[in-house]
Amino acid sequence: MGIEVGSILDGKVTGITNFGAFVALPGNRSGLVHISEIAYTYVNDVHDHLAEGQEVKVKVIGVDANNRINLSIKQAAPPPPRPERRPGPRSGGAPNPHPRPEGEHRQPARRPNPGRGGFMPEPAQPRGPASFEDQLKQFMASSDSKLSELHMNEKRGSRRGGRK
Repeated sequence: MGIEVGSILDGKVTGITNFGAFVALPGNRSGLVHISEIAYTYVNDVHDHLAEGQEVKVKVIGVDANNRINLSIKQAAPPPPRPERRPGPRSGGAPNPHPRPEGEHRQPARRPNPGRGGFMPEPAQPRGPASFEDQLKQFMASSDSKLSELHMNEKRGSRRGGRK
């Protein structure tokens, strides 16, 4: 019986490490269940979820170039149901008591501009969800800007405290 990606097998936990558990599979083979593939919840300690000798149902999620078998316990069973969300002000609850008239928009947020001693408006953000890459680029640009301002202020501050 060949072990193929996507197949669900029965196995027995043979060893537990900080990063996961080794599972004996049919055909005298073994594979690793990484700690992130043990449960749908956060796993701090593998021993809290598994014990050596325990029978488990696993799904084969990968076989690498060295013929090592990557397994998942959590993908071998359907995910637990998500808790029902209570409606709140942002998720379709009560209507907004202060709706904006059509076409009226918020003023852009303002951020301090220490170089000029005042404030400048934040750049306008497009409406709708931004992709992860866009969010990452925006964060990196903001971070670089803040770091350069911090370094400039440190340099200026070191000159002021000169000799007396």
